[in-house]
Amino acid sequence: MENSHPSILLAEDDPNLGLLLSEFLKKKGYQVQWAQNGDEALDMFVKATFDICLLDVMMPKKDGFSLAKDIRATHLDVPIIFLTAKSMEEDTLQGFKVGADDYLTKPFSMDVLVARIEAVLRRTHSGKSVPSLADEIALGDFIYVPQKMKLILGQTEQKFTPKENDLMKLLCENLGRPVSRSYALKLIWGDDTYFNARSMDVYMTKLRKMLKEDPRVQLMNLHGEGFRLSVEGLS
Repeated sequence: MENSHPSILLAEDDPNLGLLLSEFLKKKGYQVQWAQNGDEALDMFVKATFDICLLDVMMPKKDGFSLAKDIRATHLDVPIIFLTAKSMEEDTLQGFKVGADDYLTKPFSMDVLVARIEAVLRRTHSGKSVPSLADEIALGDFIYVPQKMKLILGQTEQKFTPKENDLMKLLCENLGRPVSRSYALKLIWGDDTYFNARSMDVYMTKLRKMLKEDPRVQLMNLHGEGFRLSVEGLS
């Protein structure tokens, strides 16, 4: 694998299976943090960075589906594999509906689990690892210069405030992909309070006005859940 020590959040309430999975994956070279209920897993997720999450569906305090929704609220890209004793089709569909990348029904082979983990990591990291932004970024007819915090259109230059520039960089790093509202708030403002959310809305409105001169460049509000910057013909 490209990364020799990917980090895994393992949420499994069965102490025997949890210990077995944790020890096996560590021997395979993974870094593993193991939580025995959904609340504990969410606490771990917030405090650390993980390459992939393995979530049992049936857990006390917070089930795997609810946990996945909470994870997706702050991080849209981290891959999730559900582990469950259930094989009902509706459970599988619900898992994919809340953002699962894969689904394993117990009992499963440890080697199959590792193969699935490696496949998901290859698939999700191949197109999503984001290099540092270029000095100048073409957005339709605009040229965005992150280091100088300005947007150029022909002979006209518009300056960004630091917060506007942080938002613009985040949107460009995820060009064509949704950015969670909560994630943006926590990354740029430090928390997602109501006051900060209203402040971000004002900045987003200003960014839309700055970009409206080229109709190919669209900054969309995704039903109040997030935002997406796209350029017609590019994303």
